Formats: sequence, C-alpha cells, structure tokens
Amino acid sequence: MNSPFDEEPHRRPGMLARLRGAFLTGLVVIAPVGLTIWLIWSVVGWIDGVVLPLVPHQMRPERYIGINLRGVGVIIFLIFTIIVGWVAKGLIGRSLINFAEGLVDRMPVVRSVYSGIKQISETVFAQTERSFEKACLVQYPRRGIWAIGFISTTARGEISDRAETGGKLMSIFVPTTPNPTSGFLLYFPEEDVIELDMSVEDAAKLVISAGLVYPNSKALEPEED
Repeated sequence: MNSPFDEEPHRRPGMLARLRGAFLTGLVVIAPVGLTIWLIWSVVGWIDGVVLPLVPHQMRPERYIGINLRGVGVIIFLIFTIIVGWVAKGLIGRSLINFAEGLVDRMPVVRSVYSGIKQISETVFAQTERSFEKACLVQYPRRGIWAIGFISTTARGEISDRAETGGKLMSIFVPTTPNPTSGFLLYFPEEDVIELDMSVEDAAKLVISAGLVYPNSKALEPEED
C-alpha cells in the first residue's frame, strides 16, 4: 500500500505529447532543406525570367520540346558569361572594355553608379591569390589588452615614409566578433606584432566563436589530489 509521501510513478508522455515532439523534430530537419530548395528554385526562376525574354522565340527550347524547363535561362546565362569572360581576357576584349569605360567616365551620374558596382563586383567575385599571411596577437585598443589580428603586408610608400617609427610597419587586420569580415586596418611596429603558430583558419574560428573554439583544444580534466 502506497503512503501519501511515496513518489509518484514515472508517467510516460501521452500520445499528443509524443506526436508534438516528433513534429518539432521533423520540422527542424525539413525546414532548412525546404528553405534551401525554395531559395534555389526562386533564384533559378528569376534568372529564367530575365534571360529568356532576351532569347529569340525561334531559339527557345520549349519550342522544340513542348514544355518550359526551369533552369534553361541559367544555362544560357552561364554560357554567355563564360564567352564574355573569355573574350574580355583577349586583346580585343580589353580594348573594347577600355573604350566602353572611357565613354562611361564622361557620364557624371552613370560614372558613379558604374564605379561603385564595379568595385563591389571585383571585391566579391574576382579571384585573387592574395590572402592573409599569418595570425598574430597585438595590443589593441590599448596596452595590456590583446586582440587577434591577421598579418596582411608590410607597409610601403607614403604610409611607411610618414609614420614616425624607426622600424618596419606591419598592416594588421583586426576582425570583429562574430563577423570576421568586418574590422579595422591598423599599422603596428614590427616588434609589437606577435606571430601565432595557429593557422589563419583556426584563428578565424576562434574569432567567430567568441573564444569558445580553440584550435586542437581538449577538455580540461580535474586535477587529482
């Protein structure tokens, strides 16, 4: 016989609670996949809607296969972009681009818009072999406070000549957390920069995780008496 002070037996969750838990679990699995597919499908449809009206009706694939296939505009856009890029690398292509940019430079409003878009495109899409050399430690924003930075290059030209320092200046990019793509470009004397053994990728993970993910970190074990 149970007394009023005995613990209640463990009750299994009801059918409704189990269904709700299964639904939430399935939602967590399906939502990222579904949103990704929807986003790709929408982008492909948008590109098709922009490109296909520019294609003559006699050359459209649906005229021959009878159905409108989504993604044909993307393929046409990729082929056209590759051809333009291949031509632009040649002497004739570079001459045409220089001539067109010369015309754009004579148009006040168009010149500003084109220059801004060109800078953004070159920053985002241009392939470059330049990258940060190493990760480092610097004292920023004041002495005694250390920050992770990335060594870019050695300062040259006017910056190196006008800086009141006896040695070399290092250009250091100090990223912000949790977005390492934003930050500050600072110049430090070479002797104030401490190079780290960790890779640039590991240092970036450390910045993104706000110090929670250390490279090759191991769980600290309690000390034995």
